[in-house]
Amino acid sequence: PAGLGKRLTARLLDTVVLGGVTALAAVPLGIAAADHINEKIDAAKLSGRTVTVWLLDGTTSVYLGIVLAVLLLGGVLCEVLPTAKWGRTLGKKLLGLEVRDIEGHDVPGFGAALRRWLVYSIPGVLVVGVVGVLWCLFDKPWRQCWHDKAAHTFVAG
Repeated sequence: PAGLGKRLTARLLDTVVLGGVTALAAVPLGIAAADHINEKIDAAKLSGRTVTVWLLDGTTSVYLGIVLAVLLLGGVLCEVLPTAKWGRTLGKKLLGLEVRDIEGHDVPGFGAALRRWLVYSIPGVLVVGVVGVLWCLFDKPWRQCWHDKAAHTFVAG
């Protein structure tokens, strides 16, 4: 199994790459959403009545959906496909690490790579993913995090 320091560094690099890809969509759409909300607030002020201004409406929910779709597509392109094809993401390649199937030590298939990324990312957004990532500190002998266990993989050095 790979060292935990290298794994953490590789994960941080991969997160920066995926965050950059997502930011390309999120920043302009976030600005557009803020402008839309400010227009609604200004219209409410001009009306002279007490009005509820919803932050999530038909316009901002579409923007949010687009950002989530970019995040999902970016995750598949930057994380899932490289893991399924070569057993490594950009961060893992730079640090000489590989994701391998726990039994055959082969590159995981697309389904396993997708499952691995989803089990990492969804709990991570909900903050409970910290427990899943820290799990590898105590797991023996493969140092598997929850996403490794779900995909039957481990990270090799």
